[in-house]
Amino acid sequence: MRKVLAGPLAGLFTALALLALSPGQARAQDYPTRPVKIFIAFPVGGLLDTVSRIVGEKLASLLGQQFRIEARPGAGGTIATQAVAKADPDGYTLMMINDNHALNPSVFKNIPYDSVKDFAPIGFVGFTPLILTANTNVPAKDVKELVALAKTKPDAVTYASVGVGSAPHLASEMLGTAVGAKMLHVPYRGGAPAVNDLIAGHVNTLFVSPVVGLSHIQAGKLKALAIAATQRLEVLPDVPTMAEAGYPIEASYWFGLVAPAGTPPAVLAKLEKALSDALAMPDVRKRLTDMGAVVKPLRGNEFGDYIRSEITKWADIVNKAGVKPE
Repeated sequence: MRKVLAGPLAGLFTALALLALSPGQARAQDYPTRPVKIFIAFPVGGLLDTVSRIVGEKLASLLGQQFRIEARPGAGGTIATQAVAKADPDGYTLMMINDNHALNPSVFKNIPYDSVKDFAPIGFVGFTPLILTANTNVPAKDVKELVALAKTKPDAVTYASVGVGSAPHLASEMLGTAVGAKMLHVPYRGGAPAVNDLIAGHVNTLFVSPVVGLSHIQAGKLKALAIAATQRLEVLPDVPTMAEAGYPIEASYWFGLVAPAGTPPAVLAKLEKALSDALAMPDVRKRLTDMGAVVKPLRGNEFGDYIRSEITKWADIVNKAGVKPE
């Protein structure tokens, strides 16, 4: 029979085992011991806030600590991103980044961080294809009629975005360039205020995420003209893709979790596993899918490759669209 160590001898072996761990390993064993912040770069009530809360709730359940969402909107996402880049790399400050993370190097002349070197990818969550929507009073029932209207009255058709160089901005620019139509850009500081003004009729169109726009479309407050993706959305089966409408434009918001560069590998591994476990849960996948998101988990190293490829892709699109760096 195997003997069971007890008393002082057992305590000695436990102490020796703990001493054998490096400081980083010891911290990772206990991590997290206090609440964790997840920064987002856009206002409360938008896509990143919604996704971050769904994910954060599950991470809290899996890891036994609160995951608090902290919104710091402004400057195209660079304010929040800079704060995370300069935060202590201890695993207690994270960020749910989106496509702006890859766009900003091309649309800002001097951002105070490096989108690749200053961050440690934890994992990719997924994406939401953008929907081209219009105010219900706009006299166009589909994309072709909207394009005809824009060609007839240059700059009379306005389009909203969540900021210069954002995915909705560039999607609208790509559409205008493709069809030779000029529309007037009206930037906002987040999806929620842009949608509110679209519903009120202060702007005509917006490429919006399903998370923010779906309920308004279903309630008849907005017209959905097309999906900027290769496939139709399950939640909007009757809305054609941009390709089906005759304009093969693809644009989406994507989102994933990162930490400051230098965060201990053992802590990153623990977060990566927890995120992977959370995204595998049926209730999480259903909540995200029901609001128009496509769940597509990627591990940290794969997410890092994805970020670099997106930076390259958007740099080319920004150049072709003629967007001048700010």
